[in-house]
Amino acid sequence: MIYFVPLHQNLRIISQIMILDKIDELLKEVQTLSAKNADEVEQLRLKYLSKKGEITALMNDFRNVAADQKKTVGMKINELKALATERINQLREECANQETTDEAVDLTRTPYPIQLGTRHPLTIVTNEIIDIFSRMGFVLADGPEVEDDLHVFTKMNFAADHPARDMQDTFFVSQHPNDVTKNILLRSHTSSVQARVMEHMHTEDGKLTAPIRVICPGRVYRNEAITARAHCFFHQVEGLYIDKNVSFTDLKQVLLSFAREMFGADTQIRLRPSYFPFTEPSAEMDISCFICGGEGCGFCKHTGWVEILGCGMVDPNVLEQCGIDSKIYSGYAFGMGVERITNLKYRVSDLRMFSENDVRFLKEFESAN
Repeated sequence: MIYFVPLHQNLRIISQIMILDKIDELLKEVQTLSAKNADEVEQLRLKYLSKKGEITALMNDFRNVAADQKKTVGMKINELKALATERINQLREECANQETTDEAVDLTRTPYPIQLGTRHPLTIVTNEIIDIFSRMGFVLADGPEVEDDLHVFTKMNFAADHPARDMQDTFFVSQHPNDVTKNILLRSHTSSVQARVMEHMHTEDGKLTAPIRVICPGRVYRNEAITARAHCFFHQVEGLYIDKNVSFTDLKQVLLSFAREMFGADTQIRLRPSYFPFTEPSAEMDISCFICGGEGCGFCKHTGWVEILGCGMVDPNVLEQCGIDSKIYSGYAFGMGVERITNLKYRVSDLRMFSENDVRFLKEFESAN
């Protein structure tokens, strides 16, 4: 008995056999592919993997394969494509490495100029402030930026419910459920360093082991919106002097000397009454406008004066909190924002420029180094 197979089935069988033979042929080719340079690698990619390549043509013929054989044939095509891709990528990497190794080096070529860095303007001004006070006998003191409430607020005469705490918008790291002094926060002023210095510079009976004369530069944090005039972090330099018979006159003379060293010998100062929890009496210090000479201009808002820092006599409560006998010792403290001083010296109108790492801006201070 003779069976007749429909013509379309014969065509499918023939097409399937041809595809399988072509796959075997291409597998052997792909396994032995080689190339001497990147151009030859690209030609291989076009031959096998491009839209008009050999493997793409196989995938177009795949629709003629019998349904019960599609899985087997499809797996073989995928295997071929994966192998071709892997081999071509391998050849591309080998050629790239070879080109790098063989690349000629012109020893006579002029080298690229080295871009030398410069000190940041805040560093320049901070160092200048430190240098001025160092010549007056102040020494550097440093402390942690992640601090406890005890040293940031409590020992600085901020009671747990003191309304002055509202002046400090603080970043809290952790808060203790029962004891506010154990809260951990990002320090909002470098006065916490002063508290630590005072703790370690006295005996058990409240007497100093030596007079305290320190300056405390560092970064501080406030929970404020970032604008041209405010930032969530900035830099301060605070000073502290504690000894017997320290007076407000001593403070005034030190600050006058600083102002004239920093802004010029003709600089005048004035002290205005103010309030800070850790000093009493407290004052804010202005300097005569160095642009208009005190006559009044847009820079000083036509007052002739520009505010630069806060200061005052250390509150006796602060001394006692830190273990120092306030009946024997007195002292003064002052604090200034480095960004504020830098703005005045170099007339930088936008605080954000100091933290954006714009090389064009930073290069403007090359001559100040």
